[in-house]
Amino acid sequence: MVDVHLATPSHDEFQDALDGAVTARLASRIGAQDPTVWGPDAESESKIRLSWTSLAETSRHLVDEVGVLRAELADKGLDHVVLCGMGGSSLAPEVICHTAGVELTVLDSSQPDMVRGALADRLERSIVVVSSKSGGTVETDSQRRAYEKAFADAGHDPADHIVVVTDPGSPLDAEATEAGYRVFRADPHVGGRYSALTAFGLVPSGLAGADIGALLESAEQVQQALFTDEADNPALRLGVLLGVANHHRVDKLVIADQTRHGVGDWIEQLVAESTGKLGKGILPVVVPFENAINFNPSTADSILVSIGGDAAPASESGFAVALDAELGAQMLIWETAIVVAGQLIGINPFDQPDVESAKKASRALLDGGGEPPIPDFSESGIDVYGADGTTIAEALRNLLAAVDLDHGYLAVQVYLDRLVHADFADVREVLAQSLGRPVTFGWGPRFLHSTGQYHKGGTPNGVFLQITGAAAEDLAVPGREFTFGTFIDSQAAGDAAVLRDHGRPVLRLHLGDVTQGLPTVRAALGPEAQA
Repeated sequence: MVDVHLATPSHDEFQDALDGAVTARLASRIGAQDPTVWGPDAESESKIRLSWTSLAETSRHLVDEVGVLRAELADKGLDHVVLCGMGGSSLAPEVICHTAGVELTVLDSSQPDMVRGALADRLERSIVVVSSKSGGTVETDSQRRAYEKAFADAGHDPADHIVVVTDPGSPLDAEATEAGYRVFRADPHVGGRYSALTAFGLVPSGLAGADIGALLESAEQVQQALFTDEADNPALRLGVLLGVANHHRVDKLVIADQTRHGVGDWIEQLVAESTGKLGKGILPVVVPFENAINFNPSTADSILVSIGGDAAPASESGFAVALDAELGAQMLIWETAIVVAGQLIGINPFDQPDVESAKKASRALLDGGGEPPIPDFSESGIDVYGADGTTIAEALRNLLAAVDLDHGYLAVQVYLDRLVHADFADVREVLAQSLGRPVTFGWGPRFLHSTGQYHKGGTPNGVFLQITGAAAEDLAVPGREFTFGTFIDSQAAGDAAVLRDHGRPVLRLHLGDVTQGLPTVRAALGPEAQA
Protein backbone atom coordinates (compact mmCIF):
# COMPACT_ATOMS: atom_id res chain seq x y z
CA MET A 1 0.00 0.00 0.00
CA VAL A 2 1.21 3.49 -0.88
CA ASP A 3 -0.41 6.47 0.80
CA VAL A 4 0.91 9.96 0.00
CA HIS A 5 -0.66 13.19 1.22
CA LEU A 6 0.62 16.59 0.09
CA ALA A 7 -0.10 20.11 1.26
CA THR A 8 0.80 23.22 -0.71
CA PRO A 9 -0.12 26.88 -0.11
CA SER A 10 -0.50 27.55 -3.84
CA HIS A 11 -2.55 24.76 -5.35
CA ASP A 12 -2.73 26.48 -8.75
CA GLU A 13 1.05 26.77 -9.07
CA PHE A 14 1.55 23.18 -7.97
CA GLN A 15 -1.12 21.95 -10.38
CA ASP A 16 0.39 23.91 -13.27
CA ALA A 17 3.83 22.41 -12.57
CA LEU A 18 2.35 18.92 -12.22
CA ASP A 19 0.47 19.31 -15.50
CA GLY A 20 3.69 20.48 -17.12
CA ALA A 21 5.56 17.41 -15.88
CA VAL A 22 2.82 15.14 -17.21
CA THR A 23 2.80 16.90 -20.58
CA ALA A 24 6.60 16.69 -20.80
CA ARG A 25 6.32 12.93 -20.11
CA LEU A 26 8.82 13.34 -17.31
CA ALA A 27 7.98 10.11 -15.46
CA SER A 28 7.92 7.83 -18.48
CA ARG A 29 11.16 9.31 -19.84
CA ILE A 30 12.87 8.61 -16.51
CA GLY A 31 11.51 5.07 -16.55
CA ALA A 32 12.82 4.66 -20.11
CA GLN A 33 16.25 5.86 -18.87
CA ASP A 34 16.28 8.95 -21.08
CA PRO A 35 19.52 10.81 -20.22
CA THR A 36 18.32 14.09 -21.78
CA VAL A 37 15.79 14.82 -19.00
CA TRP A 38 18.22 17.02 -17.01
CA GLY A 39 19.71 18.95 -19.90
CA PRO A 40 22.86 18.68 -22.02
CA ASP A 41 25.32 19.41 -19.19
CA ALA A 42 24.05 16.37 -17.25
CA GLU A 43 23.62 14.02 -20.20
CA SER A 44 26.99 12.24 -20.09
CA GLU A 45 26.58 11.43 -16.38
CA SER A 46 22.91 10.50 -16.71
CA LYS A 47 23.71 7.93 -19.42
CA ILE A 48 25.52 5.79 -16.88
CA ARG A 49 23.34 6.42 -13.81
CA LEU A 50 19.77 5.36 -14.66
CA SER A 51 19.70 1.58 -14.22
CA TRP A 52 18.15 2.02 -10.75
CA THR A 53 14.76 2.39 -12.43
CA SER A 54 14.61 -1.36 -13.24
CA LEU A 55 16.36 -2.86 -10.20
CA ALA A 56 13.18 -4.43 -8.83
CA GLU A 57 13.53 -6.90 -11.71
CA THR A 58 17.24 -6.97 -12.54
CA SER A 59 18.34 -7.60 -8.94
CA ARG A 60 16.03 -10.59 -8.50
CA HIS A 61 18.88 -13.10 -9.10
CA LEU A 62 20.56 -11.92 -5.90
CA VAL A 63 17.79 -13.33 -3.70
CA ASP A 64 18.77 -16.95 -4.32
CA GLU A 65 22.51 -16.26 -4.59
CA VAL A 66 22.64 -14.50 -1.24
CA GLY A 67 20.37 -17.08 0.36
CA VAL A 68 22.65 -19.93 -0.70
CA LEU A 69 25.75 -18.13 0.58
CA ARG A 70 24.08 -17.33 3.90
CA ALA A 71 23.26 -21.02 4.42
CA GLU A 72 26.84 -22.04 3.55
CA LEU A 73 28.28 -19.56 6.01
CA ALA A 74 25.83 -20.56 8.73
CA ASP A 75 26.94 -24.18 8.34
CA LYS A 76 30.47 -22.97 9.15
CA GLY A 77 29.24 -21.20 12.30
CA LEU A 78 29.41 -17.70 10.79
CA ASP A 79 26.36 -15.69 11.75
CA HIS A 80 27.55 -12.21 12.80
CA VAL A 81 27.42 -9.84 9.81
CA VAL A 82 29.62 -6.74 9.77
CA LEU A 83 29.38 -4.18 6.98
CA CYS A 84 32.42 -2.06 6.15
CA GLY A 85 31.17 0.70 3.87
CA MET A 86 30.41 4.39 3.63
CA GLY A 87 27.44 6.44 2.42
CA GLY A 88 25.46 4.63 -0.23
CA SER A 89 27.21 1.39 0.67
CA SER A 90 26.06 1.45 4.30
CA LEU A 91 22.96 3.59 4.80
CA ALA A 92 20.54 1.42 2.79
CA PRO A 93 21.55 -1.90 4.42
CA GLU A 94 21.36 -0.26 7.82
CA VAL A 95 17.74 0.81 7.33
CA ILE A 96 16.76 -2.44 5.56
CA CYS A 97 18.03 -4.52 8.49
CA HIS A 98 16.57 -2.17 11.10
CA THR A 99 13.18 -2.39 9.40
CA ALA A 100 13.44 -6.19 9.23
CA GLY A 101 14.49 -6.44 12.85
CA VAL A 102 17.75 -8.29 12.12
CA GLU A 103 21.21 -7.51 13.44
CA LEU A 104 23.79 -5.82 11.23
CA THR A 105 26.95 -4.21 12.59
CA VAL A 106 27.73 -1.19 10.44
CA LEU A 107 31.33 0.02 10.59
CA ASP A 108 31.26 3.32 8.72
CA SER A 109 33.89 5.17 10.70
CA SER A 110 37.64 5.65 10.90
CA GLN A 111 37.44 6.50 14.63
CA PRO A 112 40.00 4.16 16.28
CA ASP A 113 37.92 3.15 19.29
CA MET A 114 34.94 2.32 17.10
CA VAL A 115 37.07 0.21 14.74
CA ARG A 116 38.73 -1.59 17.65
CA GLY A 117 35.34 -2.32 19.21
CA ALA A 118 34.08 -3.89 15.99
CA LEU A 119 37.20 -6.04 15.64
CA ALA A 120 36.75 -7.37 19.18
CA ASP A 121 33.12 -8.38 18.69
CA ARG A 122 32.62 -12.10 17.84
CA LEU A 123 35.50 -12.13 15.35
CA GLU A 124 35.49 -15.92 14.96
CA ARG A 125 31.80 -15.83 13.93
CA SER A 126 32.00 -12.73 11.73
CA ILE A 127 31.09 -12.37 8.08
CA VAL A 128 32.66 -9.09 6.97
CA VAL A 129 31.07 -7.49 3.92
CA VAL A 130 33.53 -5.02 2.39
CA SER A 131 31.47 -2.70 0.22
CA SER A 132 32.84 0.03 -2.06
CA LYS A 133 31.56 1.10 -5.47
CA SER A 134 34.81 2.71 -6.56
CA GLY A 135 36.92 0.09 -4.83
CA GLY A 136 39.14 2.85 -3.51
CA THR A 137 37.21 4.35 -0.59
CA VAL A 138 39.96 4.98 1.96
CA GLU A 139 37.82 4.35 5.05
CA THR A 140 36.60 1.01 3.68
CA ASP A 141 40.05 -0.03 2.49
CA SER A 142 41.44 0.74 5.96
CA GLN A 143 38.69 -1.26 7.68
CA ARG A 144 39.31 -4.21 5.33
CA ARG A 145 43.03 -4.16 6.13
CA ALA A 146 42.28 -4.11 9.87
CA TYR A 147 39.96 -7.11 9.58
CA GLU A 148 42.39 -9.06 7.40
CA LYS A 149 45.09 -8.63 10.04
CA ALA A 150 42.71 -9.51 12.87
CA PHE A 151 41.62 -12.73 11.15
CA ALA A 152 45.20 -13.71 10.33
CA ASP A 153 46.39 -12.95 13.88
CA ALA A 154 43.59 -15.16 15.25
CA GLY A 155 44.52 -18.03 12.95
CA HIS A 156 41.57 -17.63 10.58
CA ASP A 157 41.76 -17.46 6.79
CA PRO A 158 40.30 -14.06 5.77
CA ALA A 159 38.89 -15.69 2.61
CA ASP A 160 36.56 -17.73 4.82
CA HIS A 161 35.09 -14.58 6.38
CA ILE A 162 35.22 -11.71 3.87
CA VAL A 163 32.62 -11.01 1.18
CA VAL A 164 33.17 -8.12 -1.24
CA VAL A 165 30.65 -5.93 -3.06
CA THR A 166 32.04 -3.57 -5.68
CA ASP A 167 31.70 -2.44 -9.28
CA PRO A 168 33.18 -4.74 -11.94
CA GLY A 169 36.74 -3.84 -12.82
CA SER A 170 37.39 -1.75 -9.70
CA PRO A 171 40.72 -2.06 -7.86
CA LEU A 172 38.88 -3.88 -5.07
CA ASP A 173 37.41 -6.34 -7.57
CA ALA A 174 40.90 -7.32 -8.74
CA GLU A 175 42.41 -7.52 -5.23
CA ALA A 176 39.49 -9.47 -3.78
CA THR A 177 39.44 -11.95 -6.66
CA GLU A 178 43.16 -12.59 -6.30
CA ALA A 179 42.73 -13.08 -2.54
CA GLY A 180 40.01 -15.69 -3.09
CA TYR A 181 37.17 -13.68 -1.58
CA ARG A 182 33.55 -14.13 -2.65
CA VAL A 183 32.83 -11.11 -4.87
CA PHE A 184 29.45 -9.65 -5.83
CA ARG A 185 29.72 -7.23 -8.75
CA ALA A 186 27.03 -4.56 -8.71
CA ASP A 187 25.44 -2.78 -11.66
CA PRO A 188 27.98 -0.05 -12.57
CA HIS A 189 25.24 2.10 -14.09
CA VAL A 190 23.74 2.93 -10.69
CA GLY A 191 25.16 5.71 -8.50
CA GLY A 192 25.95 5.01 -4.86
CA ARG A 193 23.00 6.80 -3.30
CA TYR A 194 20.57 5.09 -5.72
CA SER A 195 22.02 1.64 -5.01
CA ALA A 196 19.69 0.42 -2.24
CA LEU A 197 18.22 -2.31 -4.46
CA THR A 198 21.55 -3.38 -5.97
CA ALA A 199 24.08 -5.77 -4.46
CA PHE A 200 25.24 -2.92 -2.21
CA GLY A 201 21.93 -2.91 -0.37
CA LEU A 202 20.87 -6.52 -0.82
CA VAL A 203 23.99 -8.60 -0.12
CA PRO A 204 24.72 -7.45 3.45
CA SER A 205 21.01 -7.25 4.25
CA GLY A 206 20.30 -10.74 2.93
CA LEU A 207 23.29 -12.24 4.71
CA ALA A 208 22.03 -10.67 7.93
CA GLY A 209 18.63 -12.33 7.45
CA ALA A 210 16.43 -9.60 5.95
CA ASP A 211 13.82 -10.72 3.41
CA ILE A 212 15.33 -9.05 0.37
CA GLY A 213 12.87 -10.80 -1.94
CA ALA A 214 9.96 -9.04 -0.23
CA LEU A 215 11.87 -5.75 -0.45
CA LEU A 216 12.17 -6.11 -4.23
CA GLU A 217 8.53 -7.17 -4.51
CA SER A 218 7.31 -4.02 -2.75
CA ALA A 219 9.36 -1.90 -5.16
CA GLU A 220 8.08 -3.85 -8.15
CA GLN A 221 4.47 -3.29 -7.08
CA VAL A 222 4.84 0.49 -7.50
CA GLN A 223 7.36 0.58 -10.33
CA GLN A 224 4.86 0.84 -13.18
CA ALA A 225 2.85 3.59 -11.47
CA LEU A 226 5.97 5.68 -10.78
CA PHE A 227 7.03 5.75 -14.43
CA THR A 228 3.57 6.55 -15.80
CA ASP A 229 2.64 10.09 -16.85
CA GLU A 230 -0.41 10.50 -14.64
CA ALA A 231 -1.30 13.27 -12.21
CA ASP A 232 -1.83 10.76 -9.39
CA ASN A 233 1.70 9.33 -9.72
CA PRO A 234 2.94 9.63 -6.09
CA ALA A 235 6.61 10.15 -6.97
CA LEU A 236 5.78 12.74 -9.61
CA ARG A 237 3.57 14.62 -7.17
CA LEU A 238 6.21 14.54 -4.43
CA GLY A 239 9.00 15.61 -6.78
CA VAL A 240 6.96 18.48 -8.21
CA LEU A 241 6.07 19.65 -4.70
CA LEU A 242 9.75 19.71 -3.72
CA GLY A 243 10.64 21.62 -6.87
CA VAL A 244 7.83 24.18 -6.54
CA ALA A 245 8.64 24.75 -2.86
CA ASN A 246 12.31 25.26 -3.69
CA HIS A 247 11.39 28.02 -6.11
CA HIS A 248 9.88 29.79 -3.09
CA ARG A 249 13.16 29.47 -1.10
CA VAL A 250 11.70 26.59 0.88
CA ASP A 251 14.94 24.62 0.92
CA LYS A 252 14.84 22.54 4.13
CA LEU A 253 13.21 19.09 4.26
CA VAL A 254 12.40 18.16 7.87
CA ILE A 255 12.04 14.37 8.09
CA ALA A 256 10.40 12.55 11.01
CA ASP A 257 10.17 8.76 10.80
CA GLN A 258 7.16 7.61 12.76
CA THR A 259 8.02 3.99 11.94
CA ARG A 260 11.28 4.30 13.95
CA HIS A 261 13.11 2.43 11.17
CA GLY A 262 15.74 5.10 10.55
CA VAL A 263 14.85 5.63 6.91
CA GLY A 264 15.47 9.35 7.41
CA ASP A 265 19.25 8.82 7.36
CA TRP A 266 18.97 7.11 3.95
CA ILE A 267 16.68 9.85 2.60
CA GLU A 268 19.14 12.41 3.98
CA GLN A 269 21.97 11.24 1.72
CA LEU A 270 19.72 10.83 -1.30
CA VAL A 271 18.35 14.37 -1.03
CA ALA A 272 21.52 16.19 0.05
CA GLU A 273 23.93 14.68 -2.49
CA SER A 274 21.42 14.75 -5.33
CA THR A 275 20.27 18.36 -4.97
CA GLY A 276 22.98 20.27 -3.07
CA LYS A 277 25.09 21.89 -5.77
CA LEU A 278 25.48 25.08 -7.82
CA GLY A 279 24.41 27.06 -4.75
CA LYS A 280 20.99 25.37 -4.85
CA GLY A 281 19.27 22.40 -3.32
CA ILE A 282 17.27 20.93 -0.47
CA LEU A 283 18.79 20.39 2.97
CA PRO A 284 17.38 17.31 4.75
CA VAL A 285 16.96 17.72 8.52
CA VAL A 286 16.34 14.42 10.30
CA VAL A 287 14.46 14.89 13.59
CA PRO A 288 13.74 12.23 16.24
CA PHE A 289 10.49 10.31 16.42
CA GLU A 290 9.38 12.31 19.43
CA ASN A 291 9.06 15.35 17.16
CA ALA A 292 7.12 13.48 14.47
CA ILE A 293 3.94 15.37 15.30
CA ASN A 294 5.19 18.81 16.34
CA PHE A 295 8.16 19.16 13.95
CA ASN A 296 9.67 21.69 16.30
CA PRO A 297 10.85 24.11 15.10
CA SER A 298 8.64 24.55 12.04
CA THR A 299 10.03 27.37 9.91
CA ALA A 300 8.79 29.19 6.86
CA ASP A 301 11.58 27.74 4.71
CA SER A 302 10.89 24.09 5.64
CA ILE A 303 8.91 21.30 4.04
CA LEU A 304 7.68 18.88 6.69
CA VAL A 305 7.51 15.17 5.91
CA SER A 306 6.05 12.50 8.14
CA ILE A 307 7.19 8.98 7.24
CA GLY A 308 4.44 6.58 8.17
CA GLY A 309 1.94 9.38 8.70
CA ASP A 310 -1.62 9.43 7.40
CA ALA A 311 -2.09 13.19 7.02
CA ALA A 312 0.15 16.05 5.90
CA PRO A 313 1.24 17.86 9.10
CA ALA A 314 0.70 21.53 9.78
CA SER A 315 3.58 23.60 8.48
CA GLU A 316 4.53 27.27 8.74
CA SER A 317 5.54 27.25 5.07
CA GLY A 318 2.38 25.42 4.03
CA PHE A 319 4.37 22.72 2.22
CA ALA A 320 4.07 19.29 3.87
CA VAL A 321 4.05 15.58 3.09
CA ALA A 322 2.88 12.39 4.75
CA LEU A 323 4.15 9.22 3.12
CA ASP A 324 3.28 5.66 4.14
CA ALA A 325 4.61 2.72 2.10
CA GLU A 326 6.59 -0.47 2.51
CA LEU A 327 10.33 0.13 2.47
CA GLY A 328 11.16 -1.08 -1.06
CA ALA A 329 8.33 0.99 -2.51
CA GLN A 330 9.31 4.00 -0.44
CA MET A 331 12.90 3.84 -1.65
CA LEU A 332 11.83 3.82 -5.29
CA ILE A 333 9.33 6.62 -4.67
CA TRP A 334 11.98 8.86 -3.10
CA GLU A 335 14.57 8.10 -5.79
CA THR A 336 12.10 9.00 -8.52
CA ALA A 337 10.80 12.07 -6.70
CA ILE A 338 14.29 13.46 -6.13
CA VAL A 339 15.32 13.22 -9.79
CA VAL A 340 12.03 14.90 -10.72
CA ALA A 341 12.77 17.67 -8.22
CA GLY A 342 16.27 17.98 -9.67
CA GLN A 343 14.82 18.60 -13.11
CA LEU A 344 12.59 21.38 -11.76
CA ILE A 345 15.37 22.94 -9.67
CA GLY A 346 17.79 22.83 -12.60
CA ILE A 347 20.59 20.58 -11.31
CA ASN A 348 22.14 17.24 -12.23
CA PRO A 349 20.93 14.82 -9.54
CA PHE A 350 23.61 12.23 -10.31
CA ASP A 351 26.89 14.06 -9.66
CA GLN A 352 28.54 15.18 -6.40
CA PRO A 353 31.18 17.71 -7.42
CA ASP A 354 32.02 18.90 -3.90
CA VAL A 355 32.50 15.53 -2.17
CA GLU A 356 35.96 15.04 -3.65
CA SER A 357 37.26 18.40 -2.38
CA ALA A 358 37.22 17.31 1.27
CA LYS A 359 38.86 13.99 0.34
CA LYS A 360 41.69 15.83 -1.43
CA ALA A 361 42.22 18.13 1.55
CA SER A 362 42.34 15.12 3.88
CA ARG A 363 44.79 13.27 1.64
CA ALA A 364 47.03 16.34 1.48
CA LEU A 365 47.27 16.42 5.27
CA LEU A 366 47.94 12.67 5.45
CA ASP A 367 50.67 12.96 2.82
CA GLY A 368 52.34 15.83 4.65
CA GLY A 369 51.29 18.30 1.98
CA GLY A 370 49.62 20.70 4.38
CA GLU A 371 50.40 22.10 7.79
CA PRO A 372 48.22 20.88 10.68
CA PRO A 373 46.04 23.71 11.97
CA ILE A 374 47.11 25.53 15.13
CA PRO A 375 44.43 26.16 17.81
CA ASP A 376 43.42 29.73 18.55
CA PHE A 377 43.41 28.92 22.26
CA SER A 378 42.82 26.07 24.71
CA GLU A 379 40.44 25.94 27.64
CA SER A 380 39.60 23.10 30.05
CA GLY A 381 41.53 20.60 27.94
CA ILE A 382 39.70 21.65 24.75
CA ASP A 383 41.57 23.09 21.76
CA VAL A 384 39.55 25.70 19.86
CA TYR A 385 39.96 26.42 16.13
CA GLY A 386 38.26 29.11 14.03
CA ALA A 387 37.06 31.01 17.10
CA ASP A 388 35.43 34.41 17.12
CA GLY A 389 36.13 35.12 20.78
CA THR A 390 38.60 34.31 23.53
CA THR A 391 36.59 31.75 25.52
CA ILE A 392 34.59 28.66 24.50
CA ALA A 393 31.36 30.26 25.69
CA GLU A 394 32.02 33.43 23.71
CA ALA A 395 33.07 31.52 20.59
CA LEU A 396 29.88 29.42 20.71
CA ARG A 397 27.64 32.45 21.28
CA ASN A 398 29.18 34.22 18.30
CA LEU A 399 28.93 31.15 16.09
CA LEU A 400 25.23 30.67 16.87
CA ALA A 401 24.63 34.39 16.39
CA ALA A 402 25.94 33.96 12.82
CA VAL A 403 22.97 31.72 11.90
CA ASP A 404 20.62 33.60 9.56
CA LEU A 405 17.28 33.59 11.40
CA ASP A 406 15.31 33.75 8.14
CA HIS A 407 17.01 31.14 5.93
CA GLY A 408 20.07 29.77 7.75
CA TYR A 409 20.82 26.51 9.50
CA LEU A 410 23.35 25.08 11.94
CA ALA A 411 25.20 21.82 11.26
CA VAL A 412 26.71 19.96 14.22
CA GLN A 413 29.42 17.53 13.06
CA VAL A 414 30.80 15.09 15.63
CA TYR A 415 33.88 12.93 14.90
CA LEU A 416 33.57 10.57 17.88
CA ASP A 417 32.56 6.96 18.52
CA ARG A 418 28.85 7.17 17.69
CA LEU A 419 28.01 3.99 19.55
CA VAL A 420 29.55 5.10 22.84
CA HIS A 421 28.42 8.72 22.65
CA ALA A 422 25.07 8.24 20.90
CA ASP A 423 23.17 10.29 23.49
CA PHE A 424 25.15 13.41 22.55
CA ALA A 425 22.92 13.65 19.47
CA ASP A 426 20.31 15.12 21.84
CA VAL A 427 22.05 18.49 21.50
CA ARG A 428 20.44 18.81 18.06
CA GLU A 429 17.05 19.28 19.64
CA VAL A 430 18.39 21.62 22.33
CA LEU A 431 19.96 23.87 19.70
CA ALA A 432 16.93 23.72 17.40
CA GLN A 433 14.71 24.86 20.26
CA SER A 434 16.99 27.69 21.34
CA LEU A 435 17.75 28.93 17.81
CA GLY A 436 14.29 28.41 16.33
CA ARG A 437 16.08 27.29 13.16
CA PRO A 438 16.74 23.91 11.48
CA VAL A 439 19.72 22.08 12.99
CA THR A 440 21.36 19.01 11.48
CA PHE A 441 23.50 16.49 13.35
CA GLY A 442 26.08 14.32 11.60
CA TRP A 443 28.57 11.73 12.82
CA GLY A 444 31.92 12.12 11.10
CA PRO A 445 33.22 10.85 8.77
CA ARG A 446 29.83 9.25 7.97
CA PHE A 447 28.17 12.55 7.02
CA LEU A 448 30.99 13.39 4.56
CA HIS A 449 29.44 10.76 2.28
CA SER A 450 25.96 12.21 2.82
CA THR A 451 25.24 15.85 3.69
CA GLY A 452 28.86 16.82 3.06
CA GLN A 453 28.02 17.59 -0.58
CA TYR A 454 25.20 19.97 0.37
CA HIS A 455 27.21 21.80 3.03
CA LYS A 456 29.78 22.86 0.45
CA GLY A 457 27.78 22.96 -2.77
CA GLY A 458 24.22 23.79 -1.70
CA THR A 459 22.53 26.98 -0.60
CA PRO A 460 25.31 28.96 1.14
CA ASN A 461 23.55 29.66 4.43
CA GLY A 462 25.06 27.12 6.81
CA VAL A 463 27.05 27.61 10.03
CA PHE A 464 29.18 24.71 11.27
CA LEU A 465 30.21 23.33 14.65
CA GLN A 466 32.80 20.54 14.57
CA ILE A 467 33.55 18.42 17.63
CA THR A 468 36.55 16.12 17.50
CA GLY A 469 38.39 14.21 20.19
CA ALA A 470 41.44 12.16 21.02
CA ALA A 471 40.87 8.41 20.88
CA ALA A 472 41.35 6.35 24.01
CA GLU A 473 44.00 4.48 22.03
CA ASP A 474 45.11 4.89 18.42
CA LEU A 475 45.08 1.99 15.96
CA ALA A 476 47.45 1.31 13.08
CA VAL A 477 46.15 0.83 9.55
CA PRO A 478 48.00 -2.27 8.33
CA GLY A 479 50.17 -1.57 5.31
CA ARG A 480 49.69 2.20 5.58
CA GLU A 481 51.91 4.93 7.00
CA PHE A 482 48.97 6.60 8.77
CA THR A 483 46.86 5.44 11.70
CA PHE A 484 43.10 5.53 12.09
CA GLY A 485 43.55 8.42 14.53
CA THR A 486 45.59 10.57 12.15
CA PHE A 487 43.18 9.66 9.36
CA ILE A 488 40.03 10.86 11.13
CA ASP A 489 41.83 14.00 12.33
CA SER A 490 42.82 14.77 8.73
CA GLN A 491 39.23 14.21 7.58
CA ALA A 492 37.87 16.72 10.09
CA ALA A 493 40.59 19.30 9.45
CA GLY A 494 40.34 18.87 5.68
CA ASP A 495 36.58 19.31 5.63
CA ALA A 496 36.79 22.38 7.87
CA ALA A 497 39.38 23.92 5.55
CA VAL A 498 37.19 23.36 2.48
CA LEU A 499 34.13 24.79 4.23
CA ARG A 500 36.10 27.90 5.16
CA ASP A 501 37.34 28.18 1.56
CA HIS A 502 33.65 28.28 0.59
CA GLY A 503 33.06 31.13 3.05
CA ARG A 504 31.24 28.99 5.65
CA PRO A 505 31.79 29.81 9.36
CA VAL A 506 33.36 26.81 11.13
CA LEU A 507 34.18 26.43 14.83
CA ARG A 508 36.08 23.30 15.85
CA LEU A 509 36.35 22.04 19.43
CA HIS A 510 38.92 19.26 19.92
CA LEU A 511 38.56 17.37 23.19
CA GLY A 512 41.79 16.10 24.72
CA ASP A 513 39.73 13.89 27.03
CA VAL A 514 36.37 13.05 25.48
CA THR A 515 34.78 11.75 28.68
CA GLN A 516 35.53 14.99 30.51
CA GLY A 517 35.14 17.35 27.56
CA LEU A 518 31.70 16.33 26.25
CA PRO A 519 29.80 17.41 29.39
CA THR A 520 31.61 20.75 29.20
CA VAL A 521 30.54 21.21 25.59
CA ARG A 522 26.99 20.07 26.30
CA ALA A 523 26.69 22.60 29.12
CA ALA A 524 28.10 25.36 26.91
CA LEU A 525 25.48 24.58 24.24
CA GLY A 526 22.56 24.66 26.66
CA PRO A 527 19.99 27.46 26.58
CA GLU A 528 21.19 28.85 29.93
CA ALA A 529 24.74 29.27 28.64
CA GLN A 530 23.52 30.95 25.44
CA ALA A 531 21.15 33.37 27.19
